Amino acid sequence: MEYKNILAFRNDRFGEFLLNIPAFRALKGISGQTRLSLVADPYVEELAECIDCVDEVLTWENRRHSMSEIVRFSAKLRKKNFDLCVIFNPSKEFNIISFLSGIPVRVGYSRKWHFLLTHTLKDLKYLEDKHEVDYNLQLAGLIGASAQGRRPSLDISEDCYLSLPEEFNEKSGFIAVHPWTSDPVKQWPVAFFLLLAEKITVELGMKVVIVGGREEAAMKFRFSSYGNDAIIDMTGKTTLKELGAILNRSRLLVSCDSGPVHLASCLNIPVVAIFRSDMPGKGSKRWGPLSEKSVVVEKPDLSKIGVEEVLSKIQEVLNK
Repeated sequence: MEYKNILAFRNDRFGEFLLNIPAFRALKGISGQTRLSLVADPYVEELAECIDCVDEVLTWENRRHSMSEIVRFSAKLRKKNFDLCVIFNPSKEFNIISFLSGIPVRVGYSRKWHFLLTHTLKDLKYLEDKHEVDYNLQLAGLIGASAQGRRPSLDISEDCYLSLPEEFNEKSGFIAVHPWTSDPVKQWPVAFFLLLAEKITVELGMKVVIVGGREEAAMKFRFSSYGNDAIIDMTGKTTLKELGAILNRSRLLVSCDSGPVHLASCLNIPVVAIFRSDMPGKGSKRWGPLSEKSVVVEKPDLSKIGVEEVLSKIQEVLNK
């Protein structure tokens, strides 16, 4: 069957969203005339618009909705006459919406009212036997979409660079550091990040740019009051696209498992990623960086990963 008007659903956090880009590209490649629309959280809309294979972005906030909201959104989608939808993050709401929208082919995981779907795949992501990108491609493959490459990519527009402070106008010798993660059990101690930032400036002679979202801005005082002029704190001061521009100007990113890791991968910026290795389904095999030259430092106890060990990995990447 030839699909010409496809809808893809993925409205969770921006890191998970970005790892769907190869699957979006596969869906777009089903036919030379395919039109691809996305349903994404409003927070990631600006990044969704940077994906070259996407024709339209619709927003649906990642929260619980009333039945009247679900019906209204379904009616909006029905008017667009989609012939196929793929639901990448399992959701009872999305399964209901896809059914009420009258989309004839509805693809998703066999969870959360999956009887409303026409094609389902058992959700085995918890086994972590492949990368999240490959799980997403596997779901798209249920209706014949084939991979056009594994690494996600984005086009960051030139205006994003122009809106940054002058020191980011061209690629320079700074390292980006994202000291936080949304899941506390995956957090390398912030005190270690502080010490690492100091060592980068002193031992490597490079500037450090601290990056993070608005939700992390309340914690930035730990860095902004540090008193080291070679550490620039940009936490909460950028849009997601501007964050991408900063990462694209950096030599590499240091981070725990987080959205910026996957944004850096989209731009093929090397990452030194810090992971726990004792949590099935949450390790680097499923969530690790896909950019070239990236390395992972991984142990069951994050407090056992020393600052010098991470610093040596940074030097290893810089020397590649």
